[in-house]
Amino acid sequence: MMDNIGTLDRFIRAALGLALAIWGIATENWFGALAVIPLGTALVGWCPLYARLGLCTRPRESCS
Repeated sequence: MMDNIGTLDRFIRAALGLALAIWGIATENWFGALAVIPLGTALVGWCPLYARLGLCTRPRESCS
């Protein structure tokens, strides 16, 4: 399991996850629980969908 998420991608995922969680709490909506996905992938630095599709947003020399 090699990191396949770059710095900007991680930041966007974390911001999106945080916004989704805040929205879910504010509106008492269970969709806020979906924030676990972008927050988790941002924290770990690895996206299973990217791995399956062969994508990598890290600098080219660190992707193989």
